Amino acid sequence: MNVIKPMADETEGKPSGSLSRWLQERRFDVGKGYLQGRVLDFGAHHGVLTRYCTPEMYLGVENDPDFLAEARRLHPEYRFVTEIPESKTFDTIAAFAVIEHIKDPGSLLAVWAKALAPGGRIVMTTPHPRFEWIHTIGAKVGLFSQHAHDDHEDLIDRPLMARLGAPAGLVVERYKRFLLGANQLFVMRHREDG
Repeated sequence: MNVIKPMADETEGKPSGSLSRWLQERRFDVGKGYLQGRVLDFGAHHGVLTRYCTPEMYLGVENDPDFLAEARRLHPEYRFVTEIPESKTFDTIAAFAVIEHIKDPGSLLAVWAKALAPGGRIVMTTPHPRFEWIHTIGAKVGLFSQHAHDDHEDLIDRPLMARLGAPAGLVVERYKRFLLGANQLFVMRHREDG
């Protein structure tokens, strides 16, 4: 099931804000400690998470053909695909600044739940809905990517994430706000992995 839509790159070649690279690094800083075992990098873009994973423990999923080609060129020893392989499971599914760009995030969480190995974790970052106005202003003045902002579907807070994950048997195990509360880290797991 391909539920990713192409979205704006915040690093190369497409409209970007002056703080986009810095924001990307903050998301990686807060989430990289949760990357364990076999990692699925969902929305891999250019494969930046490869710096934290060995080739045999990494799979990048990216459906934008330009990003996919660039990831494969920059990281030839790593594997990149356009969809999650149905027969594979992962210890960590990482999705930094992705879920807010998805029309049906509950369906995506269900896909991830099926691909999550027992004891595994889904690690996500996403902007907090209360700070959408800051993102809107920042995009208009060039601090943040206007394209990425325009591509947002819905911003998700903690209660909504819990409701979206429940039908797939997922629970929020860890939650943290960062960047003065403007961004969120979610770590989710299967309910039965308690």
